[in-house]
Amino acid sequence: MAVECVIKNATSTVGEGPHWDDMTNTLLYVEHQENAIHRFNPETSVGDKIILGTMGPYDPDVENMPKIGSLYCLDLDGSLHTMVKDVGISNGLAWTSDEKTMYYIDSTPRKIYRYDYDVTTGQISNQKVIVDHAGKPLLDFGFPDGMTIDTEGKLWVACFVASKVVQYDPQTGKQLQAVNIPALGITSCCFGGKNLDELYVTCSAHEFSKEEFEKYPMTGSVFRVKGLGVKGFKAQIYEGEIKEG
Repeated sequence: MAVECVIKNATSTVGEGPHWDDMTNTLLYVEHQENAIHRFNPETSVGDKIILGTMGPYDPDVENMPKIGSLYCLDLDGSLHTMVKDVGISNGLAWTSDEKTMYYIDSTPRKIYRYDYDVTTGQISNQKVIVDHAGKPLLDFGFPDGMTIDTEGKLWVACFVASKVVQYDPQTGKQLQAVNIPALGITSCCFGGKNLDELYVTCSAHEFSKEEFEKYPMTGSVFRVKGLGVKGFKAQIYEGEIKEG
């Protein structure tokens, strides 16, 4: 296993939502407090910046912020449906290859959930907690944040505050391995590269102290992990309508 920084100090705020575009073999990620989408070409190490986004404040903090968020489903006809209410911070989503199970993270209670999924209707049911870090030491377990799934059905979860990405077995909830990242605020991850066998990892630089930056100068960077021995799936693309307004 090898961890390398591919975009040093890529953000001064919050880097999130990595997405591998297999049509162009480039990495997309958002910098949501700068209302921007970035594209990175690993072949040329060149990046550019694109438009958008909103978010609410962490008040008074992540664990105690009001649960006013929701999880939505955007249907193919462009209609929007509320699937889960009373959410603190909606985060990682992943589906099994048979499209019968969906995994979802709400970072505020520090839990990963499993749902039965109906691919024909988009409906979810039978919520079950598969990983629960409530009350556990933050520096060891962090807040579960963004997530992806490999072709063996195992989950890869960014652990905000804990400086690592952890692989979980969703059937048992057990940790299988951890990838330590030399930065704070690990936010999300996705598989990329021409063979989808490289793990790209984003992180935040928001609200860390000068002392923390001195200890972790790569905070806010984008990292790539090679040699994990697993692969991911091509990213799913929305093929429906987008309604104005």
